[in-house]
Amino acid sequence: MAQVAAIVDALKVALKSSRMTYAGVAEGMGLSESSVKRKFSRREFTLAELDLICGLCNMDLSGLVHLMENRNGRLQALTAAQEREIADDLGLLVVTVCVLNRWSFDNILDFYVFEEHQLVQMLARLDRLKLIELQPNNRIKLLLAPNFGWLPNGPIQQVFLKTIQQDFFAARFNKEDHELIVLNGMLCAASNAEFRRKMERLAREFDLLNREDTGKPFAQRRGYTAVIALRDWHYKGFSALRTDRGRPDDG
Repeated sequence: MAQVAAIVDALKVALKSSRMTYAGVAEGMGLSESSVKRKFSRREFTLAELDLICGLCNMDLSGLVHLMENRNGRLQALTAAQEREIADDLGLLVVTVCVLNRWSFDNILDFYVFEEHQLVQMLARLDRLKLIELQPNNRIKLLLAPNFGWLPNGPIQQVFLKTIQQDFFAARFNKEDHELIVLNGMLCAASNAEFRRKMERLAREFDLLNREDTGKPFAQRRGYTAVIALRDWHYKGFSALRTDRGRPDDG
């Protein structure tokens, strides 16, 4: 609920900054002004509604999240040395992933083979790194900004890149709750930039859904990983068929 309150408070700031009134929001949403005020007081918005209101303020969801981050001053990234400390310890890496997905102390104990004292020690290390605050009764409070991310090509990203290459894409993606979309095309620089902005926006929406589902029973949630990537790439299998006029292969 704290994250929901923070995002709605940031939305109010965005409305004020853009001089957008509740009446204007109501008109844009096709609702009565009283209904809009009720949504704000109860903090009841769907992602589509947040997106619509952001549009009325001439911003997108990623901009709203960025505004919220600036208001709460939470950690957005670790140093390379801090990431290395986590990456070099498999147990600590597992616990880090769990807490980032908002698992409780008991959830981690039930799912993994850690002894209670081992888990407490690892959580204490994450507390020292300022990723979490380890509270009484082993309650875990995340101290990360919604846009927290691993360093590009940093120690953690390198670990997961190896896993993605060796394990993640070994699946057939033929289950009902799986999806694999591979696109190929030629874009100008402006279109490339626009598509990357939309990728960032989709990543924000995934994070919002993840946080919204935190309040649901643990047994009803499953761990999912989404890989969103874009790069200039030429399939090496086509290399033999290219002429000298072809563009250099970037790998």
